Amino acid sequence: MSKTSHAQIEQLKQLLGDGGVLTGNDCLPYESGARFDVGKAAFVLRPATVSELSAAVSFCVRSSISIIPQSANTGVVAGSTPDPSGTQAVVSLERLRNRFEIDTENRSVHLDAGFRLSEVNARLEQHGLFFPIDLGADPLVGGMIATNTGGARLIRYGDVRRNTLGLTVVFADENGSVVKLGSSLRKSNVGVDWKQLFIGTCGVFGIVAECVLNLEPVPQQVATALLVPKSLDAVLPLLDLIERRAGPSLSAFEGMSGNAIAAALAHVPRLKNPFSRRDHPEYAILVEISRSWEAQSEMPIDEQLQTMLSELWESNNELLEDVLFGPSHELWALRHAISEGVKAVGKLVALDIAFKRGDVMRFLKRMRTELPAAFPGVQICEFGHIGDGGVHFNLVVDRDSANAADPDYERRIRSLVYNIVVNEYGGSFSAEHNIGRKNQAYYDLFTDDSLKKLSAALKRSTSPSILGVPVLW
Repeated sequence: MSKTSHAQIEQLKQLLGDGGVLTGNDCLPYESGARFDVGKAAFVLRPATVSELSAAVSFCVRSSISIIPQSANTGVVAGSTPDPSGTQAVVSLERLRNRFEIDTENRSVHLDAGFRLSEVNARLEQHGLFFPIDLGADPLVGGMIATNTGGARLIRYGDVRRNTLGLTVVFADENGSVVKLGSSLRKSNVGVDWKQLFIGTCGVFGIVAECVLNLEPVPQQVATALLVPKSLDAVLPLLDLIERRAGPSLSAFEGMSGNAIAAALAHVPRLKNPFSRRDHPEYAILVEISRSWEAQSEMPIDEQLQTMLSELWESNNELLEDVLFGPSHELWALRHAISEGVKAVGKLVALDIAFKRGDVMRFLKRMRTELPAAFPGVQICEFGHIGDGGVHFNLVVDRDSANAADPDYERRIRSLVYNIVVNEYGGSFSAEHNIGRKNQAYYDLFTDDSLKKLSAALKRSTSPSILGVPVLW
């Protein structure tokens, strides 16, 4: 580092303390992402309070240092790691975890952005409440808000946007301005709902420092089953029939391809194979119904699910090939192990896409023919939230092939898939993983110029300095 850089580090240590500033090899854990994206940070800042975050951001802005906000760094689109230049400051939220105030009467929690989802729900459990975003990863809540995560139970509870009541945000301006947006109220119609500007926009308009989250009662009864449809064409009719029978008790309808199931079972030893009576199917659906109340006078929920699926089998046997019951934790373990299993198969190209619900299976059926023709040898290992139209379209390239190390090969795969998703189905190239460097070119390609101008104007009004990886203007 130059003398100027050493002077900057000393000034930052005065603001944040020695533990609040990392340099050299101490930065390594913050420079690599969950999908092998690697960069180089000038330094890492770890503020422990909102005022420290404000001071750190203000210092970087006044020193013309680009800022990369980082939550738990569990993203898959290179949205939370620095580029290779060594000129960007990573601002980690991991120490921002002082405030945690539960309001059981309001069924909400006011907390700092540095708490992990698992810890939030562990603290809430004694109150019979939880934050109802179910994910395979364990992110910090600040990152969940910045990316508007959805998860496996969106069909019942909605996404982060729906469950966020208020935010405190730090702007990337010379003052590191701290702005409170929204509150603990669920209803307030006094003007623009400004907090929505900072949910799902990657942190480029400001860094989430605190939030007020809606909570839900912990389900008291849960029943789960695996359905094996007779074909991909049967999946959407099954969803429609189950929604009509289960009503609001339907909390998950998750699709899993045969390749994804095989990868999980082969590479995650802790799993119990629910298909022990048969080879794993071409496609399976995890269905869950739940109740948040003790229903003493009602049929037990596992019997309700068995009865519902038995009636469905008898009246619609052209749709269902098999129904498997088992403990919920075992069936969900298979679903949540898919990401880990697929990563072990080869080089992963993870595409997170979304459609109108009616188009999901049409797209997947089409890709089983078109993708292998265009990219021989690439395995499709998709799974997804069929109930809300989201698909984790995971493609696996042989790790020993020359294509695995060729960034242009991945770019061509993304371009083929995204062009079909957006231009032919009117879908989204980023359902819940956001933009990041992986998807920047496609934001530039598919976003209307008028929207880019609007984003640029909003960016100038909130955080005029360089903040975050994607460029939304």
